[in-house]
Amino acid sequence: MHLVADGATPTSRLVLVKDLKTDDGYVFELASPLFLAASDRIAFEDGRFVVVRASGERLSPAGHWSTRCGPGSLRRQ
Repeated sequence: MHLVADGATPTSRLVLVKDLKTDDGYVFELASPLFLAASDRIAFEDGRFVVVRASGERLSPAGHWSTRCGPGSLRRQ
C-alpha cells in the first residue's frame, strides 16, 4: 500500500507497517510492527518517523534507516 508521509494526509484504513520505503531508495525499518489506524497521519521529522493520531497524540516509534543496494539486500545507515 502506498502511504503519503507528509504529516497532513490521513490513512484511509487500518494498516500494519513493518517498514516504509521512500521514493529515493531509503527504507525506515521499525523495531517492531505498528498498526496505523484509519485517520492517522505520518511524517519524517529530523530523520525520525512520527505518527500523529486523530486525538493529537504523537508517537515516534523506534527504528533505523537502510538503503536498498540491490535486489533483496539492505545496508544500514
